[in-house]
Amino acid sequence: MPPVRTATLSDLDALTTLLDGYRVFYQQQSDEAACRGFLQERLERGDAYLLVHDAGHGTDAFVQLYPVLSTVSLAPRWLLNDLFVAPPARGRGIGRALMQAAANLAHEHGVAALMLRTQTHNHAAKALYESLGWEKNEAFDTYLLSVPGSTS
Repeated sequence: MPPVRTATLSDLDALTTLLDGYRVFYQQQSDEAACRGFLQERLERGDAYLLVHDAGHGTDAFVQLYPVLSTVSLAPRWLLNDLFVAPPARGRGIGRALMQAAANLAHEHGVAALMLRTQTHNHAAKALYESLGWEKNEAFDTYLLSVPGSTS
C-alpha cells in the first residue's frame, strides 16, 4: 500500500498546490492564497481530518474528511469531502489507498459511516468508490441554497 499519513503544517505548501488543482478541476478560479489560508485553518483548528500520500518524492495526493452528526442514526458520520491525486501520480492506486486509509481512520474513531458526493460525470471517481464497496444512495436528493450576502 502506498504511504499514507496524517497531514501536518509542514505539508501546507504541497497541500496548497493540490487543493488549488482540486478546485480548478471543479471549475473554480485558481487562488493559492485562499487555499493556503483555508488549509492552515483546518490544520490549526483540527476540525477536519487530512490524510496525504507521500512516497518520499513529495506529497502528491490528499483526502479530507469532516465530522458531522446524524440525528436519524444518532451517531457520528464523516463526510469525505475531498479526494485529489495530482495528474502525474494517477493510475498507481493512490486514490484507492487514500480511500482505504480514510475508512480505517473512521473505524478507529468509532465512526460507522462515511458519505460523499461527486459530480455525475466524474466516472473515474465513481468507479473507484463502487469498487471499494460504496453504494449510491437513491433514497435522498441533494439540494443547495446559495445564501445572499455570504462571503463564500
